Amino acid sequence: MTRGKQKIEAQRKNAEKNQKGKGSQLEARAVGLKVICPICKAQIANQNQLVDHYGSKHPKEKAPSNSE
Repeated sequence: MTRGKQKIEAQRKNAEKNQKGKGSQLEARAVGLKVICPICKAQIANQNQLVDHYGSKHPKEKAPSNSE
């Protein structure tokens, strides 16, 4: 019966180790979004993505220069 007890203990340890962390990722995501589109107020991670955003969402407008 030793192996049975070891198996149960191993399952318990694995369950504790694989347990998801508390809280959501919304706070971590908000920290990463630093650039805001002045037209639609969308939050974007960096200047390169802002240029891509302008190309797809605001094609008639010119993307602002790198202000960082």
